[in-house]
Amino acid sequence: MQKYKKQKNGKYVANVWDGTYNANGTKHRKYIYSSKSSRDLEEKVAAFKRAVKARTTVRKGDCTFLDYSREWSRLYKASAAMRTKEMYERIIEGHISIDPCVKLQDFRTVHMLNIFQHAAGRKKTQQQILMTIKQVIKQAVRDRRYSATDAEDLFASFPTVKYKPEEKRPLTESEKEAVFKAELLPMDKAYLYLIYGCGLRREEALALYKYDFNWKRKEVNITKAHTMSGSRTEEKETKTANGVRTVPIPDSVRPYLEEYVKGCKHTALFRMRNGNPVTKSSYDKMWRRILRGLQDVSEEPIEGLTAHIFRHNYTTELCYQIPAISIKHIARLVGDTEAVVLKVYAHVKLDREDAHAAVNAALG
Repeated sequence: MQKYKKQKNGKYVANVWDGTYNANGTKHRKYIYSSKSSRDLEEKVAAFKRAVKARTTVRKGDCTFLDYSREWSRLYKASAAMRTKEMYERIIEGHISIDPCVKLQDFRTVHMLNIFQHAAGRKKTQQQILMTIKQVIKQAVRDRRYSATDAEDLFASFPTVKYKPEEKRPLTESEKEAVFKAELLPMDKAYLYLIYGCGLRREEALALYKYDFNWKRKEVNITKAHTMSGSRTEEKETKTANGVRTVPIPDSVRPYLEEYVKGCKHTALFRMRNGNPVTKSSYDKMWRRILRGLQDVSEEPIEGLTAHIFRHNYTTELCYQIPAISIKHIARLVGDTEAVVLKVYAHVKLDREDAHAAVNAALG
């Protein structure tokens, strides 16, 4: 039986994948014709597939994988968030650059292994390297600069990088007490009270203005974020759409925050002495001052304390109030998904469970 049927125009036609992809991710195909026979078309199709596998349909060039990666970052990640662009730049310049002479079309598993070895022992970095290389290669295939067959081979045998972040923890009792005992600069104290009492992300707290507070309702409105990269700063949207929210200000921190906000000489609450926005460097200095202040009044060593731990503590403390408050409402307050809150609640519930009492009640 013939594999291909003769068309009305007398030709045999096959629509064959040429090893590249369209902009929407679908396979790009090429029509191959024969006026002789189905067998002749089969031979042409087989020859074309061999050419695709041999990468003869890929545009030749002398561009290196490093140069193409840089160009990819500049063109296709131009609209990405500042910290995201900084991550790609760090991966490209700090890791992909160790093999600067390999051509894009010659990039193979051995080169990936060399780059991964450069980041040995750093699972998170290796995960970011793999993600970056995959995106670069995928775009190169779309640009017909790299064979789709080679791309499949490149990643088919490469192991998945498994990175597990450190287990999140809430504040210790000693750290909670230190929050209200520490002697801090006014701005440092205001920032600390916001992340402790309102569970704000670092970039959300730093983006606050006077008009974001409603003292009659004892609330603060979160509508934007302040991101930092080196000496550059940028005001942007919240991390997710859920991040836009209104958060109650608890009585434990409200009096000080109200006094600070009303007396702040800038409309923006957090500014450097010269009035410029807080940079990564100035924030790190502020956080070190806060840690020193907390340690000075803490009976126990304070280790590994980050702003995100305060946010996790906020979520944990709210989960302890279930069912007085629902998981859905907690998610709304922290500007996250219910799935994230459920993970925290699962730990809270597990900590409270008494296995011995449950066994005795069921079987004793």
